[in-house]
Amino acid sequence: MRFADYAKIYVTAGKGGDGALHFRREKYVPRGGPDGGDGGNGGNVTLVGNQQLNTLLDLRYRKFIKAKAGEHGAKSRKTGSDGETIRLEVPLGTVVFDAESRERIGEVTEDGQQLVIAKGGKGGLGNWHFKSATNQTPQYAQEGKPGEERVVELELKLIADVGLVGFPNAGKSTLLSALSHAKPKIADYPFTTLEPNLGVVKFEDFRSFVMADIPGIIEEAHEGKGLGIQFLRHIERNNVLLFMVAADQLIEYEYEALLNELRAYRKDLLDKPRVLAITKMDLKPGFEMDEEYHIDDDIPVVEISSATGHGIDELKEVLWKMIREAKEKAQDEEE
Repeated sequence: MRFADYAKIYVTAGKGGDGALHFRREKYVPRGGPDGGDGGNGGNVTLVGNQQLNTLLDLRYRKFIKAKAGEHGAKSRKTGSDGETIRLEVPLGTVVFDAESRERIGEVTEDGQQLVIAKGGKGGLGNWHFKSATNQTPQYAQEGKPGEERVVELELKLIADVGLVGFPNAGKSTLLSALSHAKPKIADYPFTTLEPNLGVVKFEDFRSFVMADIPGIIEEAHEGKGLGIQFLRHIERNNVLLFMVAADQLIEYEYEALLNELRAYRKDLLDKPRVLAITKMDLKPGFEMDEEYHIDDDIPVVEISSATGHGIDELKEVLWKMIREAKEKAQDEEE
């Protein structure tokens, strides 16, 4: 199934049912008074988190979504049934915006979590509510309120422990394939990865973490060039960022260029813990760099080769340690 991380849908909640205008009329009660019941509430349009999903593709083909109206009230003060709520299942990490105002409606981050994106109209009151000492036979009942109608945009931001950050051809897909059972497309040319991939990295002692291989950045991606913002938004959900630069490139220049793209998009992304992996070390004789490089940031640097396994175990342990530290820090801040 093709990955999709964006959808725009038109949602209309159900109209509330009308209150009933009715008077009790029975054989021995000719003037029984008003007994019109209330209308039912209109159905909501609700998003439901489903951890088994990883794409918004289904919603690409459901542009117009309308919930059912509530039923009208009836005699004997009977309330109409509520309209059925429409529940749309979405992957975890889905953020919802109003398309016109760009107001953030909410986000779905937990399995089973429900988020109402269009609320059904309230049912109208039946005429029995309007009886008074001065008006024993009210000739009035409320109409049901219309349901919310809006255009919403859904954006999926991948939730992963580690996000791979690098220019095209840095070896991100190869590393994900080497560390997990994921099967991303791999080839020796730029932009092989056009869609995000997730993989589970497992240890022999049953530890594991989730890694996201996301399409490669190009310079000025924050301005929308290349895959631009479509890529950068996925980084927001990762606990640790693994920067990747190939051994045959200018290490300091490429690392700083990657930092600049993240800084220009959202400066606070640089507050996330990060590791630098020098990839494709099998291109270097003896798996050693032939010239020194200097990284200003005080971060772990691991030299690896996904093709031969050189440095892979060390990288996994470094990432595991940083993931645990990041989660413990986030938990302390919540408390």
